[in-house]
Amino acid sequence: MVRDAPAPATPALDELRDRAKQIRRNVVRMASGKGEGYVGQGLDVADILAVLFLSEMRYDPTDRGPETDRLIFSAGHYSIGLWAALAEAGHLDGYDLETYGSDGATLIMSTHEGHPDLIELTGGSLAHGLGVAAGLAVGYRLKGWPARIFCFSTDGEAQEGSTWEAAMFAGHERLGNLINVVDVNRTQADGDLVIEVEPLAEKYRAFGWWAADVDGNDVGALVDVFEQARAVTDVPKAIVCRTTLGRGVPMIVNRERNHFVRVGDDEWDAVARELEASM
Repeated sequence: MVRDAPAPATPALDELRDRAKQIRRNVVRMASGKGEGYVGQGLDVADILAVLFLSEMRYDPTDRGPETDRLIFSAGHYSIGLWAALAEAGHLDGYDLETYGSDGATLIMSTHEGHPDLIELTGGSLAHGLGVAAGLAVGYRLKGWPARIFCFSTDGEAQEGSTWEAAMFAGHERLGNLINVVDVNRTQADGDLVIEVEPLAEKYRAFGWWAADVDGNDVGALVDVFEQARAVTDVPKAIVCRTTLGRGVPMIVNRERNHFVRVGDDEWDAVARELEASM
């Protein structure tokens, strides 16, 4: 039997919104001058990661003890957002955000196990994260450890069969310590989703999960839905987050191809100005 862990303290919503904006500033600073990168994803996910790292999770990336929540970050292409959020949460001391994507840097454009040391999974579009997270959840339950296992994944990964094999397994095992956070921005490669994945929440429910849809760019709504999920202890939970790629920077939101965005050297000041004006 998994023992209940105490609910984490929740910072004021205005503070969380300010921290999410700082995560977006970090993303723009990291990408500036690189010419291209997964900027839209970092801007997209800032609110979700602010709530996860600064409000919901009892998290320390170097402490994997019984009380410390784990994060399996499946969506490696979102690494720019992950680095920006980890830095804002105080977990990237000693790493230079501005080296992101540069030759020899440990802060690379996708997640790779051990780079930096706190990263547990080589990610990307492979959709391996939920299976790994489900396995950890079983292990923690067997040990009676109260920590929860979070997985961060995307709608693109919902096109992979391994995601649904893991979802079926987790539902069958009633892994109440497992939470899958799914970012849904409905973009993939250089266009829309290749295969329709909706209705996502209903699909998870069909496998025995508790599931909820939420505006993933609304900090207040995110705090509320995680509170609801925390009260569910007997089945796995899916938080389906509806987001906008490039959130906060209209010139990126409105680009025809913004999955892997290309920004000219003369455009970065305009990107920063739009971010400050829109949030």
